[in-house]
Amino acid sequence: MIYIQTNGDHTDVVVPVKNQVKDWNEEISYQNTKSKDTTAKYVAIGWGDKGFYLNTPTWSQLKFSVAFKAAFALSTSAIHTTFCKELKEDNDCKKMLISNEQYKKLVAYIDDSFIRDAQGRVINIKTNANYNDEDAFYEAKGKYNLFFTCNTWANKALKSCGQKAALWTVSDMGIFYHYRK
Repeated sequence: MIYIQTNGDHTDVVVPVKNQVKDWNEEISYQNTKSKDTTAKYVAIGWGDKGFYLNTPTWSQLKFSVAFKAAFALSTSAIHTTFCKELKEDNDCKKMLISNEQYKKLVAYIDDSFIRDAQGRVINIKTNANYNDEDAFYEAKGKYNLFFTCNTWANKALKSCGQKAALWTVSDMGIFYHYRK
């Protein structure tokens, strides 16, 4: 079982921290969060512009320079992870039942989004720009731009494992349209 969730702008793919296919804590460790709380059952994973993630705590604090760099692929990207104890299914959080084979495809897609060090480990971004005590950031492949956004990445994640998805989307609405019917 996986979930997708949106904050109204950004879509995360939410997966179990550990199951028979993958133990995410081996790479995106609880130890990289402020709380270091090991009781979470799920981890929300999103991809996006690194500058936006680290320099824009709220929409009201968005700087033109950050938005410009993001829109025109002039900065690097990051993966944002948030450990979650519980999820409440509603219009902004939808559950999907998937097979182990589908989950393996999703894991491969997400794994391939990380930049890794010479030893093959994901690279934690040390920062105080966290959104809460249960999140962390990691170096990621690719460049965010007007045509490939955080939601495009999440949409492709759903496609990778055979779930309902938009042909193409830059917004969360394109994804959630298929799940709010």
